[in-house]
Amino acid sequence: MKKKNTLEFEIYGDYALFSDPITRVGGEKNSHYVPTYEALKGILHSIYWKPTIIWIIDRVKVLNPIKTESKSIRTMKYNDSSVCDRSFYTYLKDVRYVVEAHFVWNTNRPELKKDRIEDKHYFMAKRALERGGRRDIFLGTRECSGYVKPCNFETVKSFYEYDSEPIDFGNMFHGITYPDEAFLSEDKDYMTVRFWHCKMKNGIIEFPEPNSVEKKRHIRKMSIKKFGLDENFKNVEEEINSLNS
Repeated sequence: MKKKNTLEFEIYGDYALFSDPITRVGGEKNSHYVPTYEALKGILHSIYWKPTIIWIIDRVKVLNPIKTESKSIRTMKYNDSSVCDRSFYTYLKDVRYVVEAHFVWNTNRPELKKDRIEDKHYFMAKRALERGGRRDIFLGTRECSGYVKPCNFETVKSFYEYDSEPIDFGNMFHGITYPDEAFLSEDKDYMTVRFWHCKMKNGIIEFPEPNSVEKKRHIRKMSIKKFGLDENFKNVEEEINSLNS
């Protein structure tokens, strides 16, 4: 069931690179065939982000046929930054997606409780989307510029709309859970990486919510950075007074 604060938008661009972690060890990158949850969440953060809310990606629709293109890239060598090396990156070409997402309150930040005004954040996000986002949009990596615009998820047709069988993409990177967005107690002191089994049916991928993903691994310990006058604006008044004196 669609949430009251659901945001629907189209993403498109000439190229995309949703890097498969397995292929990055040797310095060359190969894209997943479909966008990851984390990449779509990053695009939403570029459209509109506040620490009060957490964006939840519900589903994505793949509009264009999946095509790849390999390019030769000059990169610096790991052991000698003064010498260039040649790598091959495999990009997705001519990509278009439609995303449906909603937000929930970040209950790990009680100091921002007064900012939990649903209509305020929803309409600010809609206005930011209509203007193409607050920050630059990237499709996976910085060299892949993208564009966003509002749309209706149901009315836009996918190239894979009438596929009789689901397309199985196997085990895929889902995203990263940071302590400030972790609802499970065992994840609140760690940076956690999530994986899941991705399938597309009739051009649509439905994502599980981050806290329901079972395949995960704690990478390292991490604490929550707090927002507030005491933490982020220390000695501001003294500095202002010194400038005015």
